[in-house]
Amino acid sequence: MKDHEKDQLIQLVVAPYLQKATALIGVARKVGGNQFRHMMATFSILIDYHYTDHILLKASLIHDLFEDVPETHPDEIRNLDADGPMVLKLVEEVSRKPGESKIDYLKNILLHGSERAKILKVADRISNITDLHLDIIIKDKMADYLEQTMTYIYPMAEEVNHFMAIEIKDLVDRRRMYLNSWNM
Repeated sequence: MKDHEKDQLIQLVVAPYLQKATALIGVARKVGGNQFRHMMATFSILIDYHYTDHILLKASLIHDLFEDVPETHPDEIRNLDADGPMVLKLVEEVSRKPGESKIDYLKNILLHGSERAKILKVADRISNITDLHLDIIIKDKMADYLEQTMTYIYPMAEEVNHFMAIEIKDLVDRRRMYLNSWNM
């Protein structure tokens, strides 16, 4: 970590967002664990890629809140701190709308999403693929998820961070290798 990154992170106050994210502790993931840990993993991935943007990091901690705890009111986020309105805007941008297909959702972020939304979505997918294991998920579903990743997420990654794109491709290739070994 470079000194200027350290200085930016020293100024980062995430306690109100962590408190909000604890609502996700009770939300189980199909791959095991809970959504709170997934939020923390997404946050860590962003730091690993040297992102210190306070809006992006705060949003990463609650990016699935509206989908997984739908009774959450936008004002709860808007009023957390001075960054609340901008964090809310980003979280809403990366939240799938009720009734929206996954493909339409991903296509919209790819074609019309802000740079922050694309960065957050790529970090989110890195976390999701890292947790994707054949002993937990059906092979066809995993194959579809990996194809969706290469069609929508990989181009986002190429646009915003080439190194994240390399990781996405590597993760997809490894999971496809596992899939192929299961077919033997």
